[in-house]
Amino acid sequence: MGGMIAAGVFGLYRGAAWLSAPLVRRLLRQRLARGREDPARFGERLGHAGIARPEGPLVWIHGASVGESLSALPLIGAIQARWPGLAILVTTGTVTSAKLMAERLPPGAVHQYVPVDLPAAVSRFMAHWRPDFGIVIESEFWPNLLHAARARGIELALVNGRMSARSFARWRRFRPAIGHILGLFSIILAQSREDLRHLRALGAGHAQRLGNLKFAAPPLTADPAELAKLQAALGGRPRWLAASTHPGEEVLVAAAHVALAKTHPGLLTLLVPRHPGRGAVIAEELAARGLNVARRALGQAPTGDTDIYLADTLGELGLAYRLAEVVFVGGSLVPKGGQNLLEPAKLESAILCGPHTANFLRVSQDMAAAGALRRVEDAAGLAEAAAMLLDDGAARRAMIAAAASFAQSESGVLDAIAEALAPALDRAAKGTITGI
Repeated sequence: MGGMIAAGVFGLYRGAAWLSAPLVRRLLRQRLARGREDPARFGERLGHAGIARPEGPLVWIHGASVGESLSALPLIGAIQARWPGLAILVTTGTVTSAKLMAERLPPGAVHQYVPVDLPAAVSRFMAHWRPDFGIVIESEFWPNLLHAARARGIELALVNGRMSARSFARWRRFRPAIGHILGLFSIILAQSREDLRHLRALGAGHAQRLGNLKFAAPPLTADPAELAKLQAALGGRPRWLAASTHPGEEVLVAAAHVALAKTHPGLLTLLVPRHPGRGAVIAEELAARGLNVARRALGQAPTGDTDIYLADTLGELGLAYRLAEVVFVGGSLVPKGGQNLLEPAKLESAILCGPHTANFLRVSQDMAAAGALRRVEDAAGLAEAAAMLLDDGAARRAMIAAAASFAQSESGVLDAIAEALAPALDRAAKGTITGI
């Protein structure tokens, strides 16, 4: 009965997708006008390939945006080392992630935008790329895309699978449908114990947990010359960093800066927004509060009277983390689920975050229990915690050491995941597409 219900729901979804195609195209054009789509590669969103398919067997890896695609990089390296004959296609859905992949994908791997989940777009995508194996990172469940892959006999794996409490509560009302979708994956690897419980409760009885792939990511990089230049410019000024902030957080960071500056003369706050394109808006917002802002995107260097150094550039978060030992990780004082806490843990940071960490729930809980993370509730709490860490070197160094130790706690996760995927990758390398 559940299978019949799921098939009926998918049929309704597919029919709705056909009917909504004009609306979806209109929404894409609106996104294009707002700079949220790539005009030079817009056709890829409708399934029109931008480049030729590489010869030979091909593995397709999909991640929604920056975080998922960065998580995939160590896995890509492991696949290329063990299965050098496999070409790799990476798909994402955002302009920012596409820019990062252009910079960081190794030779033998190419990037395309994922097609919107319309039957015609998905069909064009599959007909051109003809993957031999598909890997979805975290939680991108596009029914038409997944069904089109399975209809072609393409084996699918869900890696670093994530199912937050909020998503679980929503999907539980549609258990036959989500159970059907999860059943399309022959391999499901959850990133935490909570995710594993949620996925199994929704029908993925074959799911297992080998660890969180984000632990396998190498430390974020930084240009040595730029780092030396900024370290010289900042000198011995007291400073802290607000990283990956979202709308609504910059004003809270500004309030914390004002409070901190009263007791820390010469304080500099480094601020890296999650989306660099918001730089101009953020600078105007901070200037309206009487703060002196220097924008990196405009080539402005911090001077002695700079209050906020706004690093509104792409791909330089590793540089910012190396400039300050006290770090607040954003997306957590506003209900965005939080950003990656492991990145600063690998770069000698004493880490603060807000209460909203659903995207990294188990990581944040375990880090806090290990003394590697401190939660704050608001701007006043942020200022208080940052002040303590700036003033108490012993407490700061203890948090940094605890964070570094925690970041190494799942060092074997990449090998474990690669081993779990090995049978499917062996089949893919032979160009043998098999069903489940």
